[in-house]
Amino acid sequence: MRCRKCDRQAVINMRQHKLALCEVHYPEWFILQVQRTIEKYHMFGYDDRVLVAVSGGKDSLSLWDVLLRLGYQADGLYIDLGIGRSDSGAAGYSAASREKAERFASQRSGARFIVVDLWAEYGETVPEVAKRVHRGRGRPCSVCGLIKRHVMNRVAREDNYTVLATGHNLDDEAATLLGNLLHWQIGYIARQAPVLLASGDGFARKVKPLCRLYERETAAYALLSGIDYIYDECPYAVGATSLYHKELLNRLEEESPGAKLQFYLGFLRARETGLFCEQGGAVELHPCINCGQPTSAPGLCTFCRLWKSQKESADDRP
Repeated sequence: MRCRKCDRQAVINMRQHKLALCEVHYPEWFILQVQRTIEKYHMFGYDDRVLVAVSGGKDSLSLWDVLLRLGYQADGLYIDLGIGRSDSGAAGYSAASREKAERFASQRSGARFIVVDLWAEYGETVPEVAKRVHRGRGRPCSVCGLIKRHVMNRVAREDNYTVLATGHNLDDEAATLLGNLLHWQIGYIARQAPVLLASGDGFARKVKPLCRLYERETAAYALLSGIDYIYDECPYAVGATSLYHKELLNRLEEESPGAKLQFYLGFLRARETGLFCEQGGAVELHPCINCGQPTSAPGLCTFCRLWKSQKESADDRP
């Protein structure tokens, strides 16, 4: 198959776009798609300071790479969750992904790289917090999400970043949407969008510049751009419902190329018409009495309550 642009051998065939491109023109196409998404949804401009949440995986590192190539003020944030850390301190999944992110950052002059080590700052890893809170039952995914959101918002707030960017791709967004629709989680559906605007209560604007790009497309960009990323999934992702939803959507895509994109874009069009509106009005927020971050809970936010319970457990030990 030949490249649509130059007639050289194509390295990727995107059936959903009826487009095949070579190793030169594909990265150019990918970067252009990201820029178009940023502009279409008014995500940010060149005066904004963008904090990119990086995990060491293909999506977040590709996003950071593209934003730097486009000339945006983009810095990286890695949160070391301590996943895979043994009692002896041996390295695991988090250490391996951190190494990929650090290596990427070292090769990009002028880009700032911030690391928040959960164990070093708070004395516990995500698996340890989950074990304490949930008494060892199930995966720590809910605790992990809560902690990451708090840390990302804290760093953005403390360092005056106007935008927080994540590497969620089309496959992620479509799978999340499918899961929420299957259970009709109207609140979650109403809040799913390429952009979550900043509030006056201390939350940075959150954006997803890869939301219209397939996971396969991002992987191809990373490969052709020489980005070294961690291939392994988080060990706690095994058996996650979201992976099952992705599998279902992949089957649909195989039979009907472009189905995932149409599913997601159709949702966004319906959202714009007001079809999915969260009921009950805006939630009243106020500063947490400990960390100062916005919360709807009285007194302490959920994040601070996690560590308060840690201290109380330690105080109760003989």
